[in-house]
This record gives sequence, structure tokens and C-alpha cells, in this order.
Amino acid sequence: MKFPDDIFLAHTAESSDGSPRAHALAEHMRCVSEKAAASAMPFGAADWASLAGLWHDLGKYRPGFQRYIRDCADAHIEGRVPSKDKTHSAAGALHAIEHLKSRLGPRGEMAATVLAYLIAGHHAGLADWHGGLKGRLASDDARREYADALAAAPTAILENTTALELKDAVPGGLLTPGAFALWLRMLFSTLVDADFLDTESFMDTGKADARGDFPPLAEMHNAYNTHMASFAADTPVRRIRADILRQCRSKAKTAPGLYTLTVPTGGGKTLASLGFALDHALVHDKRRIIYAIPYTSIIEQTADVFRDVFAPLGRECVVEHHSQAESDPADETGASRLACENWDAPLVVTTNVQLFESLFAARTSRCRKLHRLVGSVLILDEAQQLPPEFLQPILDVLRLLIRHYGVTVVLCTATQPALSTTDYFDPSMNLRGLDDATELMDDPDALYAALKRVDVRLPTDFNAPTEWPALADELTDHDSVLAIVNTRGGARELHRRMPKGTLHLSALMCGAHRKDVIDHIKARLSARRQGDDTAPLRVVSTQLVEAGVDLDFPVVYRALAGLDSIAQAAGRCNREGALPEQGKVFVFVPPGKIPAGSLSQGAQACRGVLHGKVENPLDRKLFEAYFRQFYATVNLDQHGIVDLLKLAPTREDPLAVAFRSAADKFELIPDNQAPVVVLYRGPDGKDEKVDILLGALKKDGPERWLMRALQRYTVSLPQQQAESLLAQGDLSLVMPGLYVQANDLLYDPQLGLRADDQPLSASGLVC
Repeated sequence: MKFPDDIFLAHTAESSDGSPRAHALAEHMRCVSEKAAASAMPFGAADWASLAGLWHDLGKYRPGFQRYIRDCADAHIEGRVPSKDKTHSAAGALHAIEHLKSRLGPRGEMAATVLAYLIAGHHAGLADWHGGLKGRLASDDARREYADALAAAPTAILENTTALELKDAVPGGLLTPGAFALWLRMLFSTLVDADFLDTESFMDTGKADARGDFPPLAEMHNAYNTHMASFAADTPVRRIRADILRQCRSKAKTAPGLYTLTVPTGGGKTLASLGFALDHALVHDKRRIIYAIPYTSIIEQTADVFRDVFAPLGRECVVEHHSQAESDPADETGASRLACENWDAPLVVTTNVQLFESLFAARTSRCRKLHRLVGSVLILDEAQQLPPEFLQPILDVLRLLIRHYGVTVVLCTATQPALSTTDYFDPSMNLRGLDDATELMDDPDALYAALKRVDVRLPTDFNAPTEWPALADELTDHDSVLAIVNTRGGARELHRRMPKGTLHLSALMCGAHRKDVIDHIKARLSARRQGDDTAPLRVVSTQLVEAGVDLDFPVVYRALAGLDSIAQAAGRCNREGALPEQGKVFVFVPPGKIPAGSLSQGAQACRGVLHGKVENPLDRKLFEAYFRQFYATVNLDQHGIVDLLKLAPTREDPLAVAFRSAADKFELIPDNQAPVVVLYRGPDGKDEKVDILLGALKKDGPERWLMRALQRYTVSLPQQQAESLLAQGDLSLVMPGLYVQANDLLYDPQLGLRADDQPLSASGLVC
């Protein structure tokens, strides 16, 4: 593309007729400044975001970059720049330091350090100060970049009279655990999102215009009321659910803050919590509702429930965001950057992994959504699933969001974890918790008594395992039974020993496959209740059915695990209370060792709490004792995240934070997981949706709608295993970070992804 030499370019593109288009650099910087400032205004940091936006691309004025961008449309993506003469993100950081130091002295230099983190990281992500950003800014390459840019940039961009004062800028205070790091990430979010959006508006006007095409929360509120009015309270269980909803909505006018919703499994808490969130959002002018769920395996169901509620609006209301192809910055293209999510919807359904890894992230694609959390209602479904080894940094960030960023948090579960502040004899075990929570239910104990629908039978000997053949024989004696085991290998082993026709569920099946099987199970359960289906219905599953999957079996078997898991399994038994007597839940000790980690620690705490108990093992009073015992066995900040993000001010480096190191260690999925699109073609093998989607990906690239649609056909594998399968020709790589099944035998129509039957990390359940 040929452009006049006197035009400074931020981006280039082609018009529909093939003619070149130029995105003026000064215009881009001013637009990013304005967009970032508007996004930061709700948390009082507009001036900071404005300056970061104004100077973020200052380095693009250097002659080397301007020569390069005339030849390469992706020159603006710094990770792809092949020469040190063409980098551009250090110049603005150095200018912030030089300019504010000269105007405001040491206070200005300290404030400029904040801008340096933001500007220098707006492509590669936030860096550690020591061993990262400090050395980079002191390098000859960075100084040369700044000198080149300074010589060419207009004075109107370089000069600014904004006075930034750090002392009172950080919500919560500089020394509050995690406060500075969260505030800086929020600012980073406003900058990178503004940069993405302004770039998108130039590159693809149609895509930019389509953003934000969602109905307002008021319209969604009306649709919700209409939907809920269609439910008849015509059974005892449905009358209880109606009262749960009434209690939730009656509390919605209460002040924003921390709430708990403690409802037994099967009490309708998903729709009840949505009702609270919609009412609360309208009363208190909240901007959006974010629903975070532990497992990808139930994201599809929850999102579908919400879509059904809002279907009459005729517009997409729900962003369903979990695993997606997020490439390394060095592998990015303009298209892959624009496919990333920024949660610009009134209702977002996501996973704990996406939510919390984003809150501790350093990467631009993960961070850009964070400012959307400000002024939101955040529902943490199945709150007992918060990962214990990361619990302290998670609670610290939730407390900051509640107190300083206008977020209302609802901990929604049948088994409330013990998350209030606790002091132990050993101070290293202390929990800095969430206090002053408001319970949405008037009398949870009465509610649990009213919704008791099962008898739980414990093993007579907690040390005597039931071998798989004996368990298979026992299950076969029941013509309608669900068995839940702890591992995917265990599920396959048990399924192999069961009679033909036994169904299987695990996270090695893609979401579309799981949904088809779950829908089939529900249809058969309904037919059995009506006497229209007399064939045996037996299901072997991993724990993915324990949260949000509305199954209703007369008999459930559960491998020994945490007490909360046993309670969740019990929620799949006699769920509607329609049996003439209580449902039966059998807890058994599985063969072999329970996998090390939280699963084993939970099982051990369960043994301790239930040992010698003859009364109801699911008595609500037992859960606080269980969680106290469980948390006492776990290092609640196992990876030292709190210390990595703590300011330890020194005269030389008062704002030194290890952002990149903290992000690298804050991985709820311990393995490096790779998304694999599998060729699942429906129960009859004839559904071509996945082939059509992959054809569109090849033709049009990673459009956001397309990446969302492909999530339903995605299974996660450890990166090393995916690369091995790629080398064997079993997978292909269609874009950086996204693999596609190439061998038809790799995906079993009953069991899911085979991957040579090698052991796979259970973390694939929660990506």
C-alpha cells in the first residue's frame, strides 16, 4: 500500500474496491484516550486512563515503524515486529516518566510508573517490574525508540497539563492486599479494550456497529417476569421454589454488597438468583449481570435456560464465554485480536476459570474485560467450588470489588463454604475472609427440612473399597440409576463393565455431545415417570453432573469425595420429590487411591466429619465443620500470589509488582491446556454443523460469533498431548492455539475424545 510520507499511520486496511485506507495515528491516540477515560470514569480513574490512551502508541511516530506499516498490515501488533527498530510500546512509557517527572517531581515520577506499566504492556501484557519492565525501560533500545518518536511526534500529543496524584487514587489504599494490582489491571483493561475497539472500528465498521446490540436490562426484566409467571406452583416442591423466588426478590432493594443464597439442590436457585440480580440491577443502576460457574460442562445448560427466558425478545441477550482460542501475543494477527471478548453484554455466563484468571491476568486478551465488572451483579454459582489453594487471593479481590468497585456478589450454593474471617492458633493458617454477608433466605434450616427428599447411606467401612466389577453388578440390579465417580478413567472403567446401553458422561465429550446425552436422559426419565419407557436407564458420569444438571433419578451412587460433592450428587436424586418414598443415595469407597490434591483432602475431611454419625449426613450444620476442617488442611495461597502482588515500597522502586509472575502462577487449570475442536456430528452422525463452522473459520477467520459457536464442539487437552497428536497427524492446527480433529477414530460416539486412551488432566472440566 502506498501512502504519502507526511501521513503518520496507526493502522492500514483495504477498502472493498481494493484501495488502501489509512487510520491516522493522532486520531487513533485521541480516540483511545477518550474511550479509555469513559470506561475508567465509573471507578474514578478517567484522568489516568486518558493519559495512558493518549501516549500508548507514541512509538509509532518513529520512522522505522512508519516505513514498516506501509508494507505490513499487522505491523501494529508488536509481538510480530521482526526488528528492534520497529517496536513502539516503550516510547510512551518513557515519555510519561520524563514528562511527569519534569512537571511534578518525584510525585510525578511515581504516578508515571503506573502509566509505564500500562503503556509498555498494551501489546505484550503487564510485566514484572524487577527482571522485566525496569530493565526494559533502561535499555538502549527503549531509549532509542523514545528519541525516534520524540523527534517526530507533534507537540499537541507530547504536552499535557493533567496532574495525577497517586496518594488517594487507589481504591482501598496502596497497602491493602491486592488493591494496587487490581486498580492497575482495571486501568489496563480500559486501555487495551479502547485500543481494540478503536482499531476494530477502523478495520471492520460492520463488526463495530454490531457491538452493543443488546436489549436493556429493563426489557430483560419484563421478559423474565413474563417467563416466571408461566410456572404453576402445583406441587409441594414447586410451591417451595416459588417461595424461594419470592424471598430473593423481596431482598433485591437492599443495599449493594455481599449476599449468600443458601438453597438445597433442586430448589430452583438458578432462576431465583437471576430474579434477584435483575431486580437489584434495576433498583441500584447496575450495568450488567455476570454468572460464573465452576464447570464448562454446565455452562451450556445454564446459558440455554437464560436464552429460553429471553427468547421472546428476539435478540441475543447472553454472552456465553468459556474456553476459546487465545493465542500467544507473538502469534497474534489483527483478526485474532478482534475475536477476543470484552463482556459488552447485559448478561454474561462464564466459568470461574475465565473470571478469576482474568482478575489476576497479565495478558491483554484476558484483562480487557475487567472494567466491565465495575458496577455489576456477580453471581458465583456453586460457591463451594472456589479452588482452595487460591482462596485467599480470590477472597481479597472479591472484597475489593464489593467495597470499591460497586459490585454486588451473591454466593449461591446448597452447601455454603466457611468464608468468613478465621484466626487459627497458627497465624499462617488464618483466613482473611468475606464478612457481613446478607442471607437471602429467611430460614435456611426450615428450607432444608422441607426439601429433604433422600436418604443417604454411608459405607460401613470408610477404608474398604468397592471394586468396579462388584459395583457394576450392584448398579445392574437397579433399572434406573446414576453412578458418579471421581475420575474420567474410573468412569470409562466402570462403563466398560456395565450392560450394553449404559450411558456415559464426562468432559472428554464436547458440550454439544454432552447436551445431546443429557437431553436424551431427561426425555427418558420423563417417559419412565409416565410409564411410557420401561427399558433400564443407567448412567455412569464424572462429577460434571453435580452442578446445574437437572437430572432426577430414584437411585444415585456417589464415590467418596468431599461432603459438598455428596450433597450435590444427592440433588440428582428424587429432585422433584415425586417418589412415594425418599430417594436412595449410596456412598461407596472407590477402588484405588483418590487423586491427590483437593479431591483427596475433601474426602479425608468428609471422613473426619461423618465418622460415627448416624443421623442425616447432609445436615446443614455439618457443612461449616466440614469446610473448616477442609480449609485447615490446605495452603489457601499455595502459590504465593498475595506476596507477588504486594507493594513493598522502597525509595528506589516504590511500585514494584510481579504482575507477570503472579499471572503465570494463578492458573486454576494447572496444565497448559489446548482447545481441540472435535468432529461430533450428532447422535445419528449426520449433523454437519461443526463442518459448516470450520468452513466459515477457514474462509472468514476467527469472528467472535464463530468462536462462541465452536466452543460447543471443543474439548481441552494438555498442550503437550495436543502437540503429540498434531505430530501424528491426528490433529491439525487451524489458527494459533486452536486444534481440530483430523482422525475420525479419535472421537468415540459414546465416550468422547480418545487421545490414545492416555490419562488426561481433570482440569479440562473447568476451562
